[in-house]
Parts: sequence; structure tokens; C-alpha cells
Amino acid sequence: MSDQQAQQAQHTPRSLIVTFYGAYGRGGPDRPGGAPGPVPVAALIRLLGALGVDPPSVRSAVSRLKRRGLLVAERTAAGAAAYGLSDAARQLLEDGDRRIFGRPAARLSDGWVLAVFSVPEEERHKRHLLRSRLSRLGFGTAAPGVWIAPAHLYEETRHTLERLELGPYVDLFTGTHAGFAPTAQAVARWWDLDAIAARHRAFLAEHEPVLARWARRRSVPPEAAYRDYLLALDAWRRLPYADPGLPSPLLPEDWPGGRAAEVFGRLDAKLRAAGARYACEATAGPHRTRGTV
Repeated sequence: MSDQQAQQAQHTPRSLIVTFYGAYGRGGPDRPGGAPGPVPVAALIRLLGALGVDPPSVRSAVSRLKRRGLLVAERTAAGAAAYGLSDAARQLLEDGDRRIFGRPAARLSDGWVLAVFSVPEEERHKRHLLRSRLSRLGFGTAAPGVWIAPAHLYEETRHTLERLELGPYVDLFTGTHAGFAPTAQAVARWWDLDAIAARHRAFLAEHEPVLARWARRRSVPPEAAYRDYLLALDAWRRLPYADPGLPSPLLPEDWPGGRAAEVFGRLDAKLRAAGARYACEATAGPHRTRGTV
């Protein structure tokens, strides 16, 4: 697989659209720099075109996101067909902001949160939902039916399970690991650290050279900033969920997570605002598309 094919496999049109709305599609008084209203279909085609996505792929991805209830059809003030975020999608993006942009450092003294659940057989689909949601939150598996994460994820976990109406099936506990294996050895069982490290290294391989190129530039052209920032954010936003932010004493000495977070943070600081100027220009231009996808 070529580098271009690998990038296309990672950055799917649907993922890029979600990333765009997360970065620039939630404009308003409390979020300056984003699109102030629903994004016209023609603007989405232009914005995704800057990332190498063709119009049919954009329309297909928008249709799938609409069916999933993440995008809703609207009209701009000028009457152009447009799409905005559903309330559920806004909540999902807001839930992700702290994890993606905050990355709180866990301390060993903070302890752990445990999730134990029991789901009746007639509701086994909720069992699958619970497992997938806990995994996506970054939980590891301490034992069959026992999931574990750093304690700083307690509030986010509780909020997520309540929002999905899964709380009645789950007991949450907080505490410390008291043995018998050393905690670092136990953590290596609870999480696939090699797989997580590989994802960090893949991010660094793709985006550390991008940061180096921008560090040599004096100007920050908006379209180029938008393109590189969206690709970096699209790759990065999954990593803080795969990697729950384990305390550093429990990780291998060559753990690449800190460096990956630094690279993304510097790209965010360098490119996000300039990218917003391009996104606003694209969404504010004339749009003739009258129908819906």
C-alpha cells in the first residue's frame, strides 16, 4: 500500500466531515472562528475537496451521517441546502473536547475506576454496547466482566453511561491496585500497550514532518493550514481514547505518547486559527446548491 493509499484509508470522507464539524462547524458566540450556521453542501464539497475528497464521496458520507442522526438538513439564510449538527452530535463533540484537547496527566496516586456490569440475556445488545463504549472510553480489561481505567475518567464515564441510559446495568468503583502483581505488569495485561504505542508512532511518522515544515515557514497560508490541521486532528482525535492517559511510571521508558501529544498541540497552536479563516471563507461564499443530499 502506498503512502497516499494508507492516508486515504485512515482519513475516510465520513471521518473527515465529523472532524471538520468538530473543529470548525460549531461556530457561535461561545466558539469564535467557526461556521456561524449550517454548512452549505457546496461548501462541504469545497472544504473536503481541499483534502482530496471528490464530490460524490462527500455526498455519500453526508447521507450516511444524516441516517445516523448526526447531521440534520437545514437551509442557510440565503436558502441554500445545508447541514448542521444534531443535538446528539453536538453533545458527542463536546464530550470529546476535553479528551482530545485537554489530555489531563494521570498520577499513580489517583487510583482507578472499575466498571462491572450485568445485562439480562434478553437485552444482550446492550451488553455489546457497553463493551464497545467502555473500550472507546479507553478502559482496559482486568478480568472477564471487569473493566478498568485511570480514575480521572470517572466523571466522563458516568456522564457517558447516563447519557446512553446504561447506568442501571453498571456498578462503578474507585480504588487502588493492591497486588499481587506489580501494577506496571498488571497494566501491560489490561491494555495492549504495544498496539497503542504503534498508533502513537504512526501519528508521529505522518505529522511530525508536517510540524517541521511549518516550523520553517514564516507565513501561515489559510488553505494549507486548514488542510494540514484537519488531517492532523482527524488522526489525533482517536488516540486519546485508545490511550486513556496512564500514569507515566507504569509505561515503558520509550513511550511515544507524550511526544505525539506535543506534536499535535504544536500543530493545533500553529494552524487552527489560520485554518478557521479558510473554513469561514468557504462557508461564507456564494452557494447555488438548492436541493438536499
